[in-house]
Amino acid sequence: MPALPQSPETMHRIHFQDCDPFGHLNNARYLDYFLNAREDHVLTHYALNLTQLASQSGAGWVVTKHHLAYLRPANHGENVLIRSQIIHFDNSTLVVEMQMRNAEGSRLKALLWSEMAFVNLASATRTDHSDRLMELLDNLDVEEISYDPDGFDERVRRLRKELKRERAE
Repeated sequence: MPALPQSPETMHRIHFQDCDPFGHLNNARYLDYFLNAREDHVLTHYALNLTQLASQSGAGWVVTKHHLAYLRPANHGENVLIRSQIIHFDNSTLVVEMQMRNAEGSRLKALLWSEMAFVNLASATRTDHSDRLMELLDNLDVEEISYDPDGFDERVRRLRKELKRERAE
């Protein structure tokens, strides 16, 4: 079986109805673009349907916190590259980083960390990931990204610096 991509990415076009009067993607709509892209990545690259998982296992991930930095506007009609990757997990928690970049991938427009808890749907309480899910998460975790719950601003700074260096080369 081929290795699964740890950081899948897809291109998305910014639609008119999602923009503010200035032609910029509305701040609230960034979450929709990010979460829809992640859902597509998980289904396409990992054959994991989150609705089926919840139905079959009686458990699923619920968002407990978002950290979102708006760095550059995403404009109406523009194509943006959205990348998603797991940067931390434990027995009942998952942290996914999502990046929105320009179409060339050289400039960061927004960065999102979504922290999620794996929850038993019947009792609405945290539950442990199954062994199968733990194995999948271990394969997908991007270990090169050092996760610190209080380190979001530092991650933004480092990533912007890294992209600036790549553009200069």
